[in-house]
Amino acid sequence: MIIDKSAASPLPWLLLLLSVTTGLVDAISVLGLGKVFTANMTGNVVFLGFAASGAPGFKVAPYVFAIVSFMVGALVAGQIGKRRAGSPLRRWLIIAASIEAVLLWIAAAVAVGLDVARQTPGSSVDLIIILTGAAMGFRNATIRQLKVPDLTTTVLTLTITGLAADSSLAGGANPNWARRIGSVAAIFLGAAIGAYLVTHGGLVAPLILAGGLIFAGTLACTLHPAAAKPL
Repeated sequence: MIIDKSAASPLPWLLLLLSVTTGLVDAISVLGLGKVFTANMTGNVVFLGFAASGAPGFKVAPYVFAIVSFMVGALVAGQIGKRRAGSPLRRWLIIAASIEAVLLWIAAAVAVGLDVARQTPGSSVDLIIILTGAAMGFRNATIRQLKVPDLTTTVLTLTITGLAADSSLAGGANPNWARRIGSVAAIFLGAAIGAYLVTHGGLVAPLILAGGLIFAGTLACTLHPAAAKPL
């Protein structure tokens, strides 16, 4: 893909906004869906191991649903991305944002009437896991194809490692330090907002907000001249 990664590119700003929505989705899934991640999969694999060992409080099904739906979302994004190779970046971004936002908004509709404390009805919990997992899998595959350094929007392990390992204290040149710190701050902010919304009103509001930020932020990004360049 040919992506403009210069300072004038709107992509870093968009990806920082998407990082905020990751924090929102993590708050939704962990606090509202019963200790499951739908935005990143490392925790689910660990929790699945706990469940397989019979550890109390962990069930196999939610983690399987999350992992499989995430992979399906990534698979679809990979297929669409390859078919769109050579087309304007803005077209791919709008398609990706539309799919992701619609999945989150459908999840919001499913969440109406959900009792978060009791995790009932269970079928609604499972469906929200599947919908948000698919949306985040689609997101991750899309970001992977954009190849913008230090802005994965969902995983911070390597970002935080880079902050320390590439710092002047380690003899490095502090590359992309502002972008890395911004990524950490964005997910932190999204998680804090999401936690407040989930604990004070349930899942509907944060799911609607996440979808709205994704769609509105992407539309704003597509107005930039750089978005007319090919993938």
